[in-house]
Order: sequence, then structure tokens, then C-alpha cells
Amino acid sequence: MKVLYLKINFFLILTSVLLMSAEETAGKFTLARLKYGGGGDWYSDPSSLPNLLQFINETTKIDVNLKEARVSPTDNDFFNFPYLYMTGHGNVKFTETEIEQLQKYFAAGGFLHCDDNYGIDASFRREIKRIFPNHDWVELPFDHEIYHCYFDFPLGLPKIHEHDNKPSQGFGIFLDGRLVLFYTYECDLGDGWESPNVQNNPEPKRLEALRMGTNIVVYALTH
Repeated sequence: MKVLYLKINFFLILTSVLLMSAEETAGKFTLARLKYGGGGDWYSDPSSLPNLLQFINETTKIDVNLKEARVSPTDNDFFNFPYLYMTGHGNVKFTETEIEQLQKYFAAGGFLHCDDNYGIDASFRREIKRIFPNHDWVELPFDHEIYHCYFDFPLGLPKIHEHDNKPSQGFGIFLDGRLVLFYTYECDLGDGWESPNVQNNPEPKRLEALRMGTNIVVYALTH
């Protein structure tokens, strides 16, 4: 019954986000940055999410809270956020209690976007295997809807930062056919979302990153 309640709760939140009028202030879409242990800088790229949220507010009809939330899996309001974002360069480590909470979160309809900020890959994949021991990563093909649901990316993820000079790849974890986790690898969208004077990315590259970030949010809120 608890899982059913959580699923209903998420449905109501998403419905209010998509259908509310512009005059309403309660129930706006709030993007939550996931805090984690292990020593990694979960707080990195501080200007990225405010810039992305401003871009979404200007280019879509989603009623957006322009201020990000910051939440841990054990926080009392953790299940109030249907969309989580995480990034960082260092180690990721969840406690057993956090693993259980994240398993409940995904089963209840939650969505996580993790953006590889260079250095998070090995520990992130290790921790995700603890959450989903019976699920494997699936690389999303270029024709997947996440690349076309609002802006069109016929070649998949844009390449924002060089990292190891590998091509960008988008990986997913699916539960009962539903994409619950999207991992942007060798891409670094967050660097592209940062203010122009931070990473000195050319404006066309920043625009690509902001548009792809918008796609991920639109996809998560409509599926």
C-alpha cells in the first residue's frame, strides 16, 4: 500500500506541474540535487542548475521553481521530489538505508539524471549496481524519445567537455519498461549549463547543453 500511495503522490505532483496556471505558485516543478556521501563533490557546478531552470522557464510551459532543492535519500521530504539530479568528480557511497530509500523511490515513480563530471563513473556504477542488482545498463539509441521530445538531437548526446575524448553516451536503467535513471557519460552537460565566464564554452555549445537538459526534464515529467 505504501508503494501505491507514493505512486499516486508522484502522479499528482507531475499532473499539477503540467496543468497548473501561471498565477499559481504552489506545486511548481522543483529540481532536487542529490547529496551523497563518500567524499565526492555533489555540490559542483553551482551555477549550472539555476541556469538550466531559467532556460526551461523561458523555453517551455513548465512552471518552474528557479531555485534548486538539495536533498539526501534519508530526508523527510525526499519523496516530494519526482526528479533528482546528481553530479560530481569524486567517490559516491550510499549507506544501506539510503540504498533502500532509493529503491523505494524508483519503484514509486522517481527519476534520476546523473551527469558524469569526470571522475564519478566507477563509484557511481558500483553504487547503482547495489540499487539495481538485477538490472543492466542499456545504452539508449539515437532514436530514443529523450533525444527528440522537445529539441531534436539526431546524433544523441552533445559532446560538451573533452574528458577522455570518448564519444558521449547516454545509458539508462529501466524498471518495467520505464526509464528511471538516465546517465550522461563523457558529456558533462553541467559544464555547459554553467555561466559563460565559468567554463568559457562557446555559446552554441552552451545552447546544446541547455536544450539537452530541457529534453531530459520534459521527458521525465511526461513519462
